[in-house]
Amino acid sequence: MTHPSLPTTESAVTAIRAVAAEYRLAVSVTDDIGADQTSRRTSAALFTVLDPDGSLPHEAFVELGGSPAVSVRIFPEDDAKITVDGVEFEDVPRDSVPVFLRSVYSGLAFVKGRFFPPGYWLSVPLPGDETYRESIGGLSLTPWLSSRVRP
Repeated sequence: MTHPSLPTTESAVTAIRAVAAEYRLAVSVTDDIGADQTSRRTSAALFTVLDPDGSLPHEAFVELGGSPAVSVRIFPEDDAKITVDGVEFEDVPRDSVPVFLRSVYSGLAFVKGRFFPPGYWLSVPLPGDETYRESIGGLSLTPWLSSRVRP
């Protein structure tokens, strides 16, 4: 399923703020602007602000208050890393971030466990038969993750 286009980091931050307002969550945003500031530009020369193509990369780190603890790092390359209660979801498309957050906060996210080999996985279903699934490190769950366990 296609999601509304979020062509820039700022448009993604605005969409995250709208989700936070919908669920009455506090939001903290940190912006890194320039090739010498963004995390994936480790090879950028000192004091180099623009990319070789002349663009100005913009990266943002967003923390949402409440339970579960959620943070979103939006990269200039049109993807994001979302961390939900310590579980990291890498390479989530920027356009899917607001829908992902709505799934988490509306109660659609769930945890499945397996006896052998032992382990737990956090699944976040999105509209259109798209599901993100990540392994939960360790055998102990946070209270929020424990509340989402399905048999």
